Amino acid sequence: MKDLEDVANAAEDASNSRAFVIAARAGFAVSGLLHLLIGVIAVRLALGDSQDADQGGAMAQLAAQPAGVVLLWAGAVACLALGLWQLSEVIFGYRRVAVRRRLGKKLAAAGQGIVFFVLAIGFASFGLGNRKESSESTSDATAQVMSMPFGPMLLLLVGAGIAITGVVFVIRGLLKSFTKQIVLPASKALRRGTLILGVLGYMAKGVALFLVGLLVIVATLQSDPEESTGLDGALKSLREQPFGDYALIFTGVGLGCYGLFLIVKSRVAKMD
Repeated sequence: MKDLEDVANAAEDASNSRAFVIAARAGFAVSGLLHLLIGVIAVRLALGDSQDADQGGAMAQLAAQPAGVVLLWAGAVACLALGLWQLSEVIFGYRRVAVRRRLGKKLAAAGQGIVFFVLAIGFASFGLGNRKESSESTSDATAQVMSMPFGPMLLLLVGAGIAITGVVFVIRGLLKSFTKQIVLPASKALRRGTLILGVLGYMAKGVALFLVGLLVIVATLQSDPEESTGLDGALKSLREQPFGDYALIFTGVGLGCYGLFLIVKSRVAKMD
């Protein structure tokens, strides 16, 4: 028991080390850069471009830059660090939070950890040269799950969960509840700018997630995995609606704002 306690204490100390926290903060910045690129691609889609408006498309843009492989592996390391930090919060965090709220906080941290682990895997995959279109990967994964026992029910739950998460993001933006996770800048202008980026960003991210969840549900009900094409398919479907180009530009600008907010968050997030 003493050895296990020593290991746990060492792990907690490591998760609180300055170097580890700096690396984890970089994960927010990397995610912000991806969202910023996705936002730019979405706006270009509205103007007639045909790129993939999702994380795969954004990573492909990074890969095409000078020293692109270095950028991809740096992104993988940063996202892995942030995923591990979120995991440390699940294990060691929220000790001063009331018991009735602690489980919700830990589940949220676990969800965020999974998101950043998936991002880290995506960066590493691109770094190793795997450039398969993410919309195709999403359709393949949907088809595999759909063929499993209770697979359609699982997909409906996943789609509903993604859509509900989108609604939660919109509410967080409207209520500005995201400010609980950051230390707002002292400067009045910077504080206002951070709030504007957060409100617009969370709302746009919420709309995008809601559309992704809706596509998963539609694909499951129609037994057509081709309909489940992830964020890229959701944004391209948005373009096909009345006034879709304008809605897509608004969503793209909003995702760009969310990206900028995450870059700011990498500096002002409460992580100490």
